[in-house]
Amino acid sequence: MEITGPEQIAERLQGLRLPRHVAVVMDGNGRWAKSRGEPRHAGHRAGVRSVRELVDAAGRLELEALTLFAFSSENWRRPGAEVRVLMELFRTTLDQELQRLHENDVRLHFIGDRRRFDRSLQRRLTHAEEVTSANRGLQLVIATSYGGRWEIVEAARRLAEEAARGERDPATIDEASLHGALSTTHLPDPDLFIRTGGERRVSNFLLWQLAYTELHFTETLWPDFRAEHLAQAIEDFAGRERRYGGVQPEPLESVRDA
Repeated sequence: MEITGPEQIAERLQGLRLPRHVAVVMDGNGRWAKSRGEPRHAGHRAGVRSVRELVDAAGRLELEALTLFAFSSENWRRPGAEVRVLMELFRTTLDQELQRLHENDVRLHFIGDRRRFDRSLQRRLTHAEEVTSANRGLQLVIATSYGGRWEIVEAARRLAEEAARGERDPATIDEASLHGALSTTHLPDPDLFIRTGGERRVSNFLLWQLAYTELHFTETLWPDFRAEHLAQAIEDFAGRERRYGGVQPEPLESVRDA
């Protein structure tokens, strides 16, 4: 069944094992624009439609969480003009989409170093989280000014500060306590990671959380990504065995024949 919009995706994937949490690196905006002889910011603007369709599809599938890598801590090194365009696009998109997301019961979270944003944008992020805080549908996480190494360092620093204040015995610091200090502690780790644009790396995204995530790479550039491509990724995911470092039990017949 060919999907032409988010409304068909639940029917297409009926009966399959679905991920609870999908994480996406939205790559290829610049190449998409270059292939059309347009400036890079045209690709970023075109990618907003893909975000909207992916969020709609995730909601129809009743996924628990969707995390999108919107702007990395390394992206601050891009030319100033491009960064300014990205910040303005982020601002206007949030203003335009917030009410629609709220009406669709989406709960917004933003992860990353907000201190690098201007105060106006910081207030917008806080306002969006407050407006949607009581929603019980899809949890939409936007990683912006974010880096996986930064997040782990921040978590370690918080634990060290607790120990220095005498609130924590350093000997008690373990995986669970570090996980609890991460910005995604309220979410299950991603089951499925999708990267568009043909590159095959995670690029400092959710480094701790992706330890046992299934990875799916597609050549599709982000502005061309649609519900059909999400369905293909989930079908790929549903066909995999997830062993988390263990061994899949052998069928009883095989054990008897050994």
